[in-house]
Amino acid sequence: MWISWMIIAVMVGIECVEAGLNTLTKVAMTSGMSDFVFVVYSNSLALLFLLPSTLIYHRIFLLGLLSCTAQILLYTGIGFSSPTVASAMTGLIPAFTFVLALITRMEKLDLKVKSSQAKSIGTIVSIVGAYIVIFYQGPPIMFSQSLPILHSPSESPLSNWIIGGFLLATSSFVISVLYIVQTWIIKDYPAEMVVTLIARVFVAILSAIIALIVESDPKAWTLRPDMELVTIVYSAFLMVTIRSVIHAWACRTKGPVFVTTFRPLGMVFAVFMGVTFLKDTLHVGSVIGAIIIALGLYSVMWGKAKEVEIIENSFICRINSSSEEVPLLQNKSIDV
Repeated sequence: MWISWMIIAVMVGIECVEAGLNTLTKVAMTSGMSDFVFVVYSNSLALLFLLPSTLIYHRIFLLGLLSCTAQILLYTGIGFSSPTVASAMTGLIPAFTFVLALITRMEKLDLKVKSSQAKSIGTIVSIVGAYIVIFYQGPPIMFSQSLPILHSPSESPLSNWIIGGFLLATSSFVISVLYIVQTWIIKDYPAEMVVTLIARVFVAILSAIIALIVESDPKAWTLRPDMELVTIVYSAFLMVTIRSVIHAWACRTKGPVFVTTFRPLGMVFAVFMGVTFLKDTLHVGSVIGAIIIALGLYSVMWGKAKEVEIIENSFICRINSSSEEVPLLQNKSIDV
């Protein structure tokens, strides 16, 4: 039981860390950091954290390709929109992953069973809560003055807002595919460090090729000892290294749907960090959305817990029935 609670606590912490990265990324890119170069430096630096952990080689090109694509789409989308929209769009990941898990038969859905009903309803409720935060503001609760280096969503052109939303939605779908592929690999080869290390190698190579093609300005590769460097180190250690290993471990132990269930929490953390550090204004819609997200998460986790309970009870029943049959067989053989 304590392992399950530890996994839940770690997953909540990871979502908080990721919301922080989205905010730092927006600040760094507003200051002039290239989103393509950022992906290259972040994953390359992450290799320094992962290489000492393992020296075993294993090819995971598909995982690296998906990760590279998702990161470029995500950070480019943040550049066009905002960290709040990026966190809101991650609310699509549980739905995408749930559908893909059903298609690949990693998850079973029987609407006659309460656990399946709870998972389905919880997933939908979490998504609804995430979009209430972004589409319904309501009256303000806390007033704050925004930082001058950031532009509010209303100041961004509508075309950029649409492009950013499309890129972020596409990134959410790619991330869902990534979780499915990662679970498939990690089930056959349960070595999170190895899988993460080799995937980062491919991401670093692929992102470097793309950045060399897209970024024609050599100055974009110059690292400045300011928020840009802080963002890259933050991403390399806490996100690309720690988060990737934890997600691989959670996918192996709990499955991809369980991992993505925590993604809508990023919306809550993004709002909190925006109000605390970026001096955004807190609205009633954000509070309502956060409460709905929490209810959705509880519903999904309740459904997963019920499934585990049913499996454990059926396993115990099989053991008890088999243990009761053994003496009868033994007595029959003695009588003969």
